Parts: sequence; structure tokens; C-alpha cells
Amino acid sequence: MLFPTIDFAVFFLVVYTGSWLLRPHRVPWRLWILASSIYFYGYWSWHLVPLLLGTVVVNWAFGLAVHAALAPDGSKTPRSRALVAAAVVVDLGVLGYFKYAEFFVGAVAGRLQSLGFHVRNPTLSIVLPIGISFFTFQAISYVVDIGRGVWRRPVPLLDFAVYLTFFAHLVAGPIVRAREFIPQIDEVPDPRRVRSAEAFMLIFRGLFKKVVISSYMATVADPVFALPSQHSRWAVLWGVWAYAIQIYADFSGYTDIAIGVALLLGIRFPENFDAPYRSLSFQEFWHRWHMTLSRWLRDYLYIPLGGNRHGRFNTYRNLMLTMLLGGLWHGASWTFVVWGGWHGSFLCLDHWREERRNARGLPEPVVDRRGRIIRRIVTFNIVCVGWVFFRATSFLNAWDVFKQIPTHWGGPSPLITGSVLLATFAGIACQYIPPDMMERLRTAFAGLSPAKMGLALGLGLFVIDALGPQGVSPFIYYAF
Repeated sequence: MLFPTIDFAVFFLVVYTGSWLLRPHRVPWRLWILASSIYFYGYWSWHLVPLLLGTVVVNWAFGLAVHAALAPDGSKTPRSRALVAAAVVVDLGVLGYFKYAEFFVGAVAGRLQSLGFHVRNPTLSIVLPIGISFFTFQAISYVVDIGRGVWRRPVPLLDFAVYLTFFAHLVAGPIVRAREFIPQIDEVPDPRRVRSAEAFMLIFRGLFKKVVISSYMATVADPVFALPSQHSRWAVLWGVWAYAIQIYADFSGYTDIAIGVALLLGIRFPENFDAPYRSLSFQEFWHRWHMTLSRWLRDYLYIPLGGNRHGRFNTYRNLMLTMLLGGLWHGASWTFVVWGGWHGSFLCLDHWREERRNARGLPEPVVDRRGRIIRRIVTFNIVCVGWVFFRATSFLNAWDVFKQIPTHWGGPSPLITGSVLLATFAGIACQYIPPDMMERLRTAFAGLSPAKMGLALGLGLFVIDALGPQGVSPFIYYAF
């Protein structure tokens, strides 16, 4: 069930009505949200619902066991550490089977063939459950946080089930931690105080990004990456830029809608994007891009590996391992690993520069307006190089894209239309809208009467429908 569809609009209208009618009643409201979320997930494939519910029960049970194994003062014990490790192994084992089994079996078969053994390439035909990476990471964070003493007592099973299955973040994030979500469902918010104007603006913004900007960018990126040799250098270069804008508009558009939908139900999610393409460095990019994943990787992978506590070499090693595994998290392909390594290398370079400056006792350099523009252009294009590996179906496909840019001049491309140019400009320009301007717009929108607000929303939806192409493609991050 895609967000920008009539099916979801009807579904959410029913859920919204039932939610506010039942919110004062603790158990009925939780059961209503749980049943709605299961229906939402089952709409994709009912036979995968047991996997989702099994993840809920298993991790809730691990949470109980880990909490019982802690010392009386809440500190870790060898048994609690072992149970946390067991929970992580189980969760990653399930994730690994569905997401990577075919990849690794194929890699082993290919290696054996290269050594002269006659081995057929096996086909396991494993169906990847939608959203498995997101709800698995959330389950891991809950158990690990109990082991760290973040939770004084495990949450009830029904609360944990609502948290892990909540439909707004279930299939593509943002990655919401239990401590960010559970306290909110214990409250009974006043529906008159819900920030509905902010929610509607988020939903409208997300729809515009997805239906208009992302769709137009796909008309360039998809044919370019499908057959790069058939296009001129400018079309291929524009296709690379278009994919960078497409994946931002697609994923941040989903996040905007998810945050807005949750906000209408009285639940606030953490922010997930903050104008990443205006970054001056790779460190800043990862503070702005998929922020909930960045923080998850930092807190549950980079810091446990040692972080920056054991010298320069170990810091670089931990950064690189974190980004390589972050790349592999996106999919079972070596191109994703290279994408992670590309980002890890530039993060290490940023750290090296910062260390050299600190060692010399130099202050943070003051960058003038021209310098900021140059750094943003350079950072954006280096990020785009990484996106080529992320989007390419193979190394050969990525090489064809890179090879075409300096070698095949060609003429004007029919792919780069006026609509594509406008969508490209809009995709970049939205990164530079001042936050205070958006806040003033929210305030003005919130001040409208219900009739005028409804008219504005209806007009906005009409414009989006008129500007967007026919049909709505699945969100890119549904595949992860």
C-alpha cells in the first residue's frame, strides 16, 4: 500500500477516526493500532506477517531475559551480555538469510568455478520481506538499550508490538528507537492540540517530492543507467545528477509523509533529512542524510567497535567498517559495499584534516561565500560518484556510466526537457529554503480557517496530480 494512493487515503481515514475515538482507552487503542499496522503490512504479503510478529515476540522475550540477567544495580553481567549477543545474532541471522543468503551462496559458487570446479549457480528464490532491515534494526536497538540500562523495566508486550509494527515507520523508516516512541503512547494527547497544520504541510511536501520531483528525475536516470552507451555525455552526467536528486526526493518525501501521518495520530518521529546537498563536507552530509540510520550506526556499531577512543588507526578502521557494513545493509551486492567504502574513505579524509588542524592548534577555518559554494559543489559531485555505484546493477554498468561521460560527446538529449530542468532546479533549490521561512509559512497556514485550509490542501493536491505523471512507482527504499 503506497502512501500517495487512494487505497492508503481510505485506510488512513479509517485508522485516524478509530485512533482518536479509542485514544483515551489504553488497551483498545493499542489493539486498534496493532491490527491496523498488521493489515497495512499484510496488504503487501500476508504470508510474511508471521515473520513480523515473530520478530516482535522473540525480541520482547529477549528483552525480558536480558533485564532479568542484569545486576541489582542495573549494571551489565556476563549473562546479560551473552543474551544481548544472542539476540543480535538471531536478528542478524534472520536478516542475513532473507537479504544475503543468495548473494553469499552465489559468491561461493563463483569462487569455486574460478578454481576449476564445475558448480551450478544455485537459485534460492528467497523473497525479501519489505521493511525487514528497518524493523530488525529497531528490535536490536531495544534489546541493546535494555542491556545498557536505558530501560529500568521492559515494556509490556502489547506496547512493544505497537512500537515495532507501527505502520507509519514500518516499511522504510525513519528508524525510531523505543525510548523515542513508547513514552508517547503512554500519553493521551488532546486532539485539538495536535499540530495538524505542520502535519499537512509535511504530507504535501512529501507528496510533491515523490510524485513530481522524483518522478521527473526518474525519466532521465532510469534510461541512462539502463543503457548508458546509448546517451551523450551530457545526458549521462545529467542522469547521475538526476538520480542523486531522485533518491533524495523519493526517500525524504516518504519520510515527510510518514512523519506527517504519525503527527496526525499524536506521535512525533525524529527528523530524518536536513538539506543534505548543501553540505560542506562528508561529515556534514552524514549529519544531514538519513539521520536516524547515521545515529543508529554510530551508537550500535561505530561506538561498540571502539569509536575514536583508541588512536588514529583504529578510528579510521572503525569508520571504514561502519560504512562498509552500512553499505552492505542497503543490499546484497558488491556495488553497495563499494558505495560504503567510498563514503568511508572521505569520512576518514575529513577526520584526518580535522586532526591535522587540531594538532597544529589552528582554529576552524572561516570559509567565505565563494568558498562555501565551491565546497558544496565539490561535495555534491563526490556524493554523486558514490550514487553511481549505489544505482548501478553491476560494476560493468557503473563503468559504462563513468566511461561515457568523458568520451561520448553527442548532441542535445531528448531526455532533458524543460520539465526535467524545472524539477532539477526545484530539487536543489528546496535544500536552500531558510528554516525560518518554512516556520513562517507553517504559522500562516495554521492561522487559516478550516475551510480555507481545506481549500488550500485540495488545490495543492490538484496541482501535484496535474504535474505528476500517471501512476506512482514504489518508494526506492522499500527495497531495503
